[in-house]
Amino acid sequence: MGSYTVDIAVIGAGISGIAAAKFYLDIHPGCKLILLEKDDSVGGVWNSRRVFDTFYTQTPFGEWEFSDMPMTRPPEGIYMETFKAKYTSQYLEDYINKQEYDGQTLRDRVMFEFHVQSVIKENGRWTISGKSTAGATTMVQASKVIIASGLTSVPNMPTLPAQETFENPIIHQKDFGSSNILSSDKVQNITVLGGAKSAADLVYDSVTAGKTVTWIIRAKGTGPGVLVSLASSLSPRTIYRLATTRIAATLSPSPFNSNSWWNTFLQHTKLGRKQLAKAWADIHKSAVDMPKFDKRDLDALERGFDKLKPHTPIFWQNQGAGLVNRPDFWDTIAKNVQVYVADITELQRGVIKLDSGQEVIADAILCGTGWVPSLNFFDPGLLSKLGIPQPVDDLPLDQAQMWDSLQKEADREVLERFPILANPPQHYHAPVTHTPYRLYNGIGPLEDNTIAFVGHVLVSNYFRLAESQAIWATAFLDGKINLPPLEQRRKEVALFVAWCRRRYLSNGDRGHWMSAEQTVYFDRLFQGLGLSSHRRFWLWDSFVPTSAKDLHRVRAEYMAKFGRDSFRGSNRQSPPFKIHKGPRRIMSLVSRLWRKS
Repeated sequence: MGSYTVDIAVIGAGISGIAAAKFYLDIHPGCKLILLEKDDSVGGVWNSRRVFDTFYTQTPFGEWEFSDMPMTRPPEGIYMETFKAKYTSQYLEDYINKQEYDGQTLRDRVMFEFHVQSVIKENGRWTISGKSTAGATTMVQASKVIIASGLTSVPNMPTLPAQETFENPIIHQKDFGSSNILSSDKVQNITVLGGAKSAADLVYDSVTAGKTVTWIIRAKGTGPGVLVSLASSLSPRTIYRLATTRIAATLSPSPFNSNSWWNTFLQHTKLGRKQLAKAWADIHKSAVDMPKFDKRDLDALERGFDKLKPHTPIFWQNQGAGLVNRPDFWDTIAKNVQVYVADITELQRGVIKLDSGQEVIADAILCGTGWVPSLNFFDPGLLSKLGIPQPVDDLPLDQAQMWDSLQKEADREVLERFPILANPPQHYHAPVTHTPYRLYNGIGPLEDNTIAFVGHVLVSNYFRLAESQAIWATAFLDGKINLPPLEQRRKEVALFVAWCRRRYLSNGDRGHWMSAEQTVYFDRLFQGLGLSSHRRFWLWDSFVPTSAKDLHRVRAEYMAKFGRDSFRGSNRQSPPFKIHKGPRRIMSLVSRLWRKS
């Protein structure tokens, strides 16, 4: 059994884990830091094993990168400035090779194929137990821990009736990119489960590979997602940049917005709320008009194409939203895909039976069914103490009563501040099975400043999120933040959860959803640190788009204000875990071959 002792351990080497490790080393360049990654490459959802041909970014080129290293423009695979995911994979591999501290790159500090089994705290130190893919056990002890396992690590695999009799492959989107489903001669009939963006990508990829595709969306669910076409008179990058302005952020009723006259007008006057509702109605109409759900030919309607029309408006995102990255997406689906909104009653050998009476022949089932919390390695007793999701029935009674009281008070405040949230449309509300995240600012536990969680909130740009949270998390772990009293922090957390539930319905129950609030959320993080270099003067602050350069200035301001270790590592033992030269050489070879191809 291997054993390592470090200053800080980062669990997860996706975008958030890389950013967190990088900034922590910027401030503490001589510390012993290790990244623990369960896969054989970095990137999380963007790693080279998980990407596939129609997997594209949701953010345009020039906006999807770290602030200190611009991405090289992809040579192909660009649609309306969004681009294939494989170029993000390569960018992240290049990035960790170029960040060097104390004679070691970030790649040198990654322990690949490390599957975390448990995380416990004893005598003020964290012990992380894990196994390699080969089964070897390793223990890592750390004074501090950053959890960057993210929201897309553990698949939500449905339990299907009589699943054991099906006999054919059942694969989640996570493993689709590394599978041979599309190239297999044995697989001609593919059924895709799920209604969100990930399911849509699986459907399109399967159809364009020449497969016969059936798309099944649960009847007892939130319905199909709102998929927005990129076709517009404005470029996607222009639209994205406009969406990152602070004036655009005021279109979403949010506790992160300032108490300005403009926000008061939008939220507390009839005319303001009317204009706000009209703006969102226009956005929704544009999204649902483009596919022509009800205006297709008879064959498309008989195949159920109209059933892909979202059940609730885009404002509420009860079922999530995403971008359509292919110009022929809707026509391809309308002409080739059979759509059912039904529940599965039974699986038989190569057959799916639905409660609507249909039987579907399937050589494989692909699941675009989402994710579950990636925190099952914590001791159950720690979950409520840290404020991370756990089964509702497992929450201690005193904790349940305290949070219930705080939530009721917070809900009243939310409705008082944002009357528009009081009357959501009729919708399916998913059952609540887990407690929400209850982290201060979505990062810090309320009663432990030796551990931080990054990448556990949902926004539209994870590179911006990763860098912003990395800065706040480092200050939190270093004790640099003048935090409010515990009772005040509890009230703030309860307010955010109450708002999240009202604002985003089923998705909001998780206490981490803020897809339209990322700009003002980042402002809140930096305001708590007393940092302001990302802000602009007067009207420019409201109307000029935010950018990666803003974060570059914030990083410099942070170092000027809080300082950084002057130690460069000349007389301190280097971290004892430079153990993966084999994978490093392999990735270097893959990188060279990839460039040639």
